[in-house]
Amino acid sequence: MTAEFWPQWMDQMSTGLARLDGGLCLSWVNTAFAEMFEVGPRRVLGLPLSAVLPDERVLQQVRRVHREQRSARLWAVALPSAHGLWRSVDIAVQCGSDAALYLEIHGLHEVAPAATPLSATLRGFAHEVKNPLAGLRGAAQLLARRVSDDQLRELAELVIAEADRLAGLANRLLQHDEGAVRIGPVNVHQLLERLRGLVLAQDPAMQVRYDFDPSLPDTFGDADRLLQLLLNLARNATTAGAGQLILRTRMEHRVRIGERQLGGCLRLDMVDDGPGVPAALRHTLFEPLVSGHAEGTGLGLALCREIAREHGGELRYRSRPGETVFSLYLPRTELHDDPANESMA
Repeated sequence: MTAEFWPQWMDQMSTGLARLDGGLCLSWVNTAFAEMFEVGPRRVLGLPLSAVLPDERVLQQVRRVHREQRSARLWAVALPSAHGLWRSVDIAVQCGSDAALYLEIHGLHEVAPAATPLSATLRGFAHEVKNPLAGLRGAAQLLARRVSDDQLRELAELVIAEADRLAGLANRLLQHDEGAVRIGPVNVHQLLERLRGLVLAQDPAMQVRYDFDPSLPDTFGDADRLLQLLLNLARNATTAGAGQLILRTRMEHRVRIGERQLGGCLRLDMVDDGPGVPAALRHTLFEPLVSGHAEGTGLGLALCREIAREHGGELRYRSRPGETVFSLYLPRTELHDDPANESMA
């Protein structure tokens, strides 16, 4: 269906609608779409989608949909809007019978700028850690070359891999690119196995057990960011005095995240046997600069929540003495045939 034959009533919808041609350029938008992106509906025609929506997470999925002739949904994408606010939207992408792509954008809510000061703080921290990371990596490389023990060499290579991962995160913060997650396939069980290796390298006495659902599919996300989230949770448990971690995976059906009711989420649980979250912190636990430890910065759990939200997910917890459970909910964002989107074409 070409733009000039779109029914007039579609221009009156509050849902943002757009058509992309074969070059992924905008060939038609309705008024709601133009208002969401604060652009003129006529002036935007012919521009590439990246000109109005530079979010790499979205662009990668749009290219994949175009290449594989499938459909996709993305949850809780943050769009900048007027007066320094950020609008959270859900985006559906679908191929039409005319070889074009169709976007459907549902606005959720606006978030005040007070929700994002953490990134500026982290950029300063990132600048300070780059030189020590380089020295750490160099020392680990020398050790890996000189030791003959396979186990020690494996530990040195683990240090190198972690130094590279942290240096990459630091570079992204310094380049003001902290909000753009690097989307790719993620095997959650491999991610948790890597986490176990890091935890045991830091604390060999810690007991780490698996409780996996082997039927879970891969999801799409930023593996480095998700690993950082899980590491922060594990370190909090260790600092609190836990002696055992249980890493559990499940498929959760009919999950409500914010204003969205999702049909399915991957749930990653980290269960520890520590003393539990102090009652005085339970309502502010995820806020920046809130910590239950005398030497804590209070940035760890705030960063965890930020990473979960980057992936359209949520981080929840429940706690009592002897059992604290942090649960990461990740919407299933892998490509799929979606009959509910057929009305877009």
